[in-house]
Amino acid sequence: VRLEESGGGSVQAGGSLTLSCAPTQYSVLYNNYMAWFRQSPGKEREGVATIRRDGLTEYAESVKGRFTISKDIDKNLLILLMNDLKPEDTGTYYCAGPWSSRTQLSGGLTSAAYDYWGQGTHVTVSS
Repeated sequence: VRLEESGGGSVQAGGSLTLSCAPTQYSVLYNNYMAWFRQSPGKEREGVATIRRDGLTEYAESVKGRFTISKDIDKNLLILLMNDLKPEDTGTYYCAGPWSSRTQLSGGLTSAAYDYWGQGTHVTVSS
């Protein structure tokens, strides 16, 4: 299993970016949940957004109303649309998913619930 993120880059505050996660040998449709995490300089990795198999989503308070997580079933992609970006959104963004053997319906924004991780894509937001 491999998760490959793309779409990172440098933008000015207020701008937008769309991140994609392309899993290999892993289905965004059939796994119970997937998520985006980020790690900002000098900070621990934090959960940003998660989506359940039934489409229910959960967001970190800091990104609510600005970020949208979704799945492109046809292309087997996990998407993170980021609008109104702020300098504090700067960091490396990671796609994550659970082992198929996990039975819980949701992993929330806790990294311990996720077993597969991508290498990350970097986002820089300048003021």
